[in-house]
Amino acid sequence: MALTKIQIVESIQSQTGFSKNNSLEIVENLLEIIKSTLASGEDVLISNFGKFCVREKKERRSRNPATGDEMMLAPRKVVTFKCSGKLKDKINE
Repeated sequence: MALTKIQIVESIQSQTGFSKNNSLEIVENLLEIIKSTLASGEDVLISNFGKFCVREKKERRSRNPATGDEMMLAPRKVVTFKCSGKLKDKINE
């Protein structure tokens, strides 16, 4: 099961003693900073965790899986994540 935003809020609340509203505000502000930074085209580097990068994908030919018809996918931006070495080590312990 995936970790949800509300679980993160509850974890912050229990570890810091902050109220649920303050914990939620912290999480919301952090996510908004990350979103606005990525939307402006900048990378987000979180030490000992990883790096979120915005990449440009070119126009490319593809097929509709339902019909098999060929189609062109428009150029777009995607967010990628590369985890840090310390995070890789922690996962592989």
